[in-house]
Amino acid sequence: MPRASELKKGFAIESNGKTLVIKDIEITTPGGRGGAKIYKLRCQDLANGSKVEERYKSDELVNTVDMTKRAVTFSYVDGDEYIFMDNDDYSQFTFKQDEIADELLFINEDTQGLLVLLINDQAAGIELPSSVELIIEETDPSIKGASASARTKPARLSTGLTVQVPEYIATGDKVKVNTTERKYMSRAD
Repeated sequence: MPRASELKKGFAIESNGKTLVIKDIEITTPGGRGGAKIYKLRCQDLANGSKVEERYKSDELVNTVDMTKRAVTFSYVDGDEYIFMDNDDYSQFTFKQDEIADELLFINEDTQGLLVLLINDQAAGIELPSSVELIIEETDPSIKGASASARTKPARLSTGLTVQVPEYIATGDKVKVNTTERKYMSRAD
């Protein structure tokens, strides 16, 4: 059993008889001496999809659940359901839009490296690659001669995500975006 400080986004834990998938982790350090860090986990209940918050001290042991990962490709949208296809056996995994709303900001038809998280053979979530390539749909006009270390400007990407990009980037450019930090990395090849 890992300690709370070793947990990561996407892990599945068991708490009060429920299986929860960690969606976000917030770490707070209490004032005063010797206070252990508090890990506030925002989770999704696998059984009913409800949002749950759990709190643990950094040295508390947490029950994790075994999970497997399968490589998938985004297939199509059916109403508010998003269908992903297993790259090996072509089976399909369906997610409601609100279950994977954060991940959808990084997913388009060309996204490579997607993984589906399976817990007890039930699809629990999508794991994104560390970076994705997206096309800029709208940004201010580029400025010729702007250096890479100069100021930045907001750019709306094809998925609806908005990131800060250098001034020399123009509408229609393909850029690499870090999925963890939601930040511009570089121009895509």
